[in-house]
Amino acid sequence: MKLYKLSVFFVAICTSLLFVQCSDDDDNVIVNATCNDGIQNGDESGVDCGGSDCGPCETAFTGTYVQEDIMGRPGINTVFSGTDQLKNNFNTTTVSGRADFQDDFESRLEFYHDVYAQALGLDPNDVNYETNILGLDAPTFTTVLAQFDALQVAPNATTSYFVPGGVALTGRTLTDDVIDVSLTLMFGGSDGMRFNGQNGLPLLITDNVGFGDREVQPFPYLEAPLTQ
Repeated sequence: MKLYKLSVFFVAICTSLLFVQCSDDDDNVIVNATCNDGIQNGDESGVDCGGSDCGPCETAFTGTYVQEDIMGRPGINTVFSGTDQLKNNFNTTTVSGRADFQDDFESRLEFYHDVYAQALGLDPNDVNYETNILGLDAPTFTTVLAQFDALQVAPNATTSYFVPGGVALTGRTLTDDVIDVSLTLMFGGSDGMRFNGQNGLPLLITDNVGFGDREVQPFPYLEAPLTQ
């Protein structure tokens, strides 16, 4: 008698478990979502995504990508864009539209000469940019700066940022003194020596940092660790 009652009890439990685990109110089979089985199941809204158990489904990108940076030679934008807004505009402008910044760059170039004129107690109208050592007048020079803000590569010519009397802006080597070249093109005039620090003039054609102060070390170009 006790054995019979115990058997009925276990049958009732097993039947109850089967109904709870395997059926819903509509007698449909419930399948728990598995987020890596390659099928859409459970309450997933997509294959292995969405629902209460899986992460959100990725949606197709429908916006517009925005270019955040376009600087091939960062110093150009840093030196010739007078405001943060202008810098941002230059960074996000496509190559075909960068020539539009020429006027702003030329104004900035002349502004630097005005500042030094005032520092010397001279009339700003008497101290203007002069055609540089490459033979580029102000409009042409600033057009080159604005429109060709990229690191050029000349596969069939000498690679150099500038060689007096030779190549110019055909690329760059690790030993090129880019800052001095840039200052010379801005303030050096036709012979590269206009503001050379002599005869009461300011020294504007060099940063006075010699090669020994910036000597390139073997890859990976790391300084020796500091020790206490």
